Amino acid sequence: MRVLCSIITLLIVMNATAQESSLYKKEFFRKGKDTLYYRILYPYKYDVSKKYPVILFLHGAGERGSDNEKQLVHGAKLFADSANRTKFPAFVIIPQCPESDFWARIESEPSPGRDTLGGFKFESGKPIGKSLELVVNLIDQFAKTPQVNTKRIYVGGLSMGGMGTFELLWRKPKFFAAGFPICGGGDPSKVNIYAKNYPVWVFHGDSDPIVPVSNSRLMVNVLKKAGANVKYSEYPSVGHDSWTNAFAEPKLLDWIFGQEMK
Repeated sequence: MRVLCSIITLLIVMNATAQESSLYKKEFFRKGKDTLYYRILYPYKYDVSKKYPVILFLHGAGERGSDNEKQLVHGAKLFADSANRTKFPAFVIIPQCPESDFWARIESEPSPGRDTLGGFKFESGKPIGKSLELVVNLIDQFAKTPQVNTKRIYVGGLSMGGMGTFELLWRKPKFFAAGFPICGGGDPSKVNIYAKNYPVWVFHGDSDPIVPVSNSRLMVNVLKKAGANVKYSEYPSVGHDSWTNAFAEPKLLDWIFGQEMK
């Protein structure tokens, strides 16, 4: 009986997850020969006469591919939750990075003698990567949609997506209303470009074996010194999956949707 109950529970959870995923419409953005696959969730009770906020969410390295599915593994459920959609009607865009690319410009295997941050060298001097540039092109185009409230566009992401979030914050310093990077990292030398432009809420687990917590600690400290409105949540004894804790923050969505570009 216990086994049967477990199977039934699992099926219910899987069915609910499938239903939530199905709320995200499959789309693609093409520029020249390059294609970016993405999923989009439309506002609850979408009314074309109204304007809505936009969430741009960047997935982690494990969700890369071209199936336009895997990027929904983490985070999509939070925004598709019926109660959250009712309280915070918004567009949610979740693009997918190809396996051959990375959201941020980093060197994962640092060269000898070069300064590194948690095993990562952020190469901000290089031009924006192909996939992140496609994301920029997509969000720039989408922002022209009459139903978009351009003062309430938010960007967040986890792991690789957290790094991509920090990069977008300085590459588009007057575009977003807030950022929420999870277990990521960034280039501290770029902080002054955006520090006073919008609030940032950073998350990390102090036992993260993949992206060391030192990345987020440094970024938070530098942001504070630059006069930024920054919040930091560090979770004791939590590994790389700190997004679980971040998504469970009771005030997360209130905080995000409460921000508006000045």
